[in-house]
Amino acid sequence: MGKPIYVELDINAPIDDVWETTQNPKLHERWDLRFSQIDYLPKEHEDDVQTFHYETRIGFGLRIHGIGESVGSAEKESGEKVSALKFSSDQPLSLIKEGRGYWKYEQKEKHTRFLTRYDYDTRFGKAGKLLDVVFRPLMGWATAWSFAALKQWLEFGKRPEDSIRQSLLHVLFCVTLALLWAYQGIIPKLLFPETGELDLIAATGMVSGFESMVVTAIGLGQLLLAVLFLLPITKRWLFLLSAIAVAILGIGALLTSPYLFALPFNPGALTIVTIGVSIAAWVNSKQLVLARHCKRKEER
Repeated sequence: MGKPIYVELDINAPIDDVWETTQNPKLHERWDLRFSQIDYLPKEHEDDVQTFHYETRIGFGLRIHGIGESVGSAEKESGEKVSALKFSSDQPLSLIKEGRGYWKYEQKEKHTRFLTRYDYDTRFGKAGKLLDVVFRPLMGWATAWSFAALKQWLEFGKRPEDSIRQSLLHVLFCVTLALLWAYQGIIPKLLFPETGELDLIAATGMVSGFESMVVTAIGLGQLLLAVLFLLPITKRWLFLLSAIAVAILGIGALLTSPYLFALPFNPGALTIVTIGVSIAAWVNSKQLVLARHCKRKEER
C-alpha cells in the first residue's frame, strides 16, 4: 500500500462558503476532477449517515461508479469542521476497491485552511499494487488540481469549467510547441544539415570553418527547448523565449537568404505560426490552475 494522499490549501473565503461548495454534491462535481457526477441518496431519518452514489467518466464511453458514506461535524469552540467519508466500488473496472478519508476545514483570520487525507485499497492483487504506482500519483495530482480550481472559483469567481478548458489549451500549446521545436532541432539540423542549414550559417560569414558545430549547437538548443515544454515547470517565461528565439532565427534567415521566403512552407510562415502559438500560450497561461500551488506533504 502506498502513502495516503494528502493535499492542503489556504482559500481566501469564509469557512461556510468552502463547506457549502464542497458538501453540496452539485457544486462539488463541478470542481473535482475525480468525479463526473455525485448524487446524495435519500435518508430515512435526519441523523442517518449520508450515503451517495458517484460516477467518473474515463473516456471512450467507460464509466466507473461506486457508493460512499459521508458524516460531517463541527466543533463549536474552534469553528473547525470535519467531514469523514468511506467509499467503495464493486465494479471490476475500478482499481479502487474501497477507501476512507476526511476533509478538514480550519477557519483562520482571513482565510480557510482546507485539507484532505485519504487512502484506499486496490483490487487485482499484485497487479493492482503495480498499477497503483502510477495511479496513486495521478490521483494525488487530480486532487491538488481540483483544490486549486476550487480556490480560484471562490476567490475570483472563475468557473471550474473555464479552468478545465484553460488547462487543456495549455497542454495543447505545450505539446504543439514541443513538436515544432523538436522537429526543427532534429530533422534539418541534427540529421540533415546539408539540406540548407549549413548554407544558411555559412552565408553569415561569421563562423567560417565551424558551420557544422554551430548547426549542431543550434539543433541541440532547439531540442532542449522542446523538452522544457514537456516538463512540469512554470512556462510563461518559456513562451516568451520561444517567440523571441524563433523571431531571431527568422530574421537571421531573412538577412542571409531572403530567397527562401518565396518558397512554399518557408521560414516566414514557420516564424509567424510559432510566434502566434507562443503568444497565445502566454496569454492563456495567466492565472492557470496548477496542482503545485497546493501543499502535498503532511507535516509529522
